[in-house]
Amino acid sequence: MANPNPTNASVTLDPRGQGPDVPWHLKESRAPVFDEVTVLSDQLEVKGSIPPELNGRYIRNTANPQTGWTEHWFIGDGMLHGIELQNGKATWYRNRYVRTPQYDNPGVDRLELALDKETFTFDHSVSAANTHIVGHGGRILALEEGSFPYEVTPDLATVGPHTFDGVLTGPFTAHPKFCPDTGEMLGFGYAQVEPYLTYYRVSKSGEMVQRTPISVTGPTMMHDMAATRDHAIFMDLPAIFDFELAMKGGMPIRWSDDYPARFGVMPREGADADVQWFDVKPGYCFHTLNAVDEGDETVVYGMRVPEIWRDSSAMEMNETPDPESSPRLHEWRFNRATGAVSERYLDDESGEFPRIPASKQGHDFRYGYSLGITGAGNDTSGMGGAVFKYDLANGASKEIHAFPAGHEPGESVFVPAENGTSEDDGYLMTYVWKPETDTSYLVILDASNIKADPIAEIHIPRRVVSGFHSSWVPDNR
Repeated sequence: MANPNPTNASVTLDPRGQGPDVPWHLKESRAPVFDEVTVLSDQLEVKGSIPPELNGRYIRNTANPQTGWTEHWFIGDGMLHGIELQNGKATWYRNRYVRTPQYDNPGVDRLELALDKETFTFDHSVSAANTHIVGHGGRILALEEGSFPYEVTPDLATVGPHTFDGVLTGPFTAHPKFCPDTGEMLGFGYAQVEPYLTYYRVSKSGEMVQRTPISVTGPTMMHDMAATRDHAIFMDLPAIFDFELAMKGGMPIRWSDDYPARFGVMPREGADADVQWFDVKPGYCFHTLNAVDEGDETVVYGMRVPEIWRDSSAMEMNETPDPESSPRLHEWRFNRATGAVSERYLDDESGEFPRIPASKQGHDFRYGYSLGITGAGNDTSGMGGAVFKYDLANGASKEIHAFPAGHEPGESVFVPAENGTSEDDGYLMTYVWKPETDTSYLVILDASNIKADPIAEIHIPRRVVSGFHSSWVPDNR
């Protein structure tokens, strides 16, 4: 078979990625694309009108294996897909791999690349760089929780690993939180050896000003965190690293019935001794929506599942998922004065990839947005067919924007309107896969009225891989 990737002549498509036995994470909207292209404005069909105030780039990060095969959805090579908007026009779409040692060594086991077997230390520049993309301190960073961030340019070219002038020596989360008051970026890194967890605080201008080890029970997979105006919140939950699984390749995380489930609440500039731990019902949360302090209580909102990866780490998605075992919006309340905990589900339908307006991070908020998982909004065989808008002031009631049958949106990003007057005065952006043509489009919705027809659609004569997380990176980032 001819090499499908002209950017790396040594790569050939792995035959396991073909035929009827292809795994879920390599099918349909998630199937890898192999070439890097630039599509200019004359090839981008626009329906509706792009708001002229939107000047910047919408970028999605995706797991896109060069060889056509990975054992798990989470470990493919990072590929960025971006559309630039300027003065009411779409000027370009482009997709680019993030150039990392993993990219330079296609098909080579990551542990073999990263682990020094003599010193038993890890090279954290070895990365998939495939999970998130954020702008902070004048930089654009591609993130993946097992490694250093990778800096890229506004046109998606790779600059290289970013270590905050050498202060960062271990992994950095794919889910930092950004304080709208101070401009700080709060993050963490988890590891397979002690210290299992380290908390980081980065100034508005991009200097790492705090690096604090935090004591947790063991080598847990901590995918996300939460933050209020005054506290950082850590989730020490029963998904733990297994070295034997790591040696076999694939995803080295398994569920443990013996590992305690708890949340830690710490003052944002605090130390390990300041963390107050609260036991919770066993479960897992990949993604938090927001957190707020209400008097003596710290309240966390996120997408909870009862467990993950007990028998295997497979990420199959059913057409009609069981809400009881799927992620749903959940509320945890922690009373810092009494130690009391209460928790409850807020929705009976499945959702994931929750987002809020950046200005409401850690603040009292009313609205949140998520991807409606398969079976919600319309029928599809993929990830989801709807965008949810939750109203926390009304019992987390929700409105739904359902896409045409079979069309698959991804994570929606809120972009505030210029001179907006209300919390939901702005736009929601997401890429949507159109299966009948195997192409994608960027949709712009009115966040204050998501049931309405889209404000604009920018149609790309290509498929954008269904990936993980996205950001709007404005020109004045």
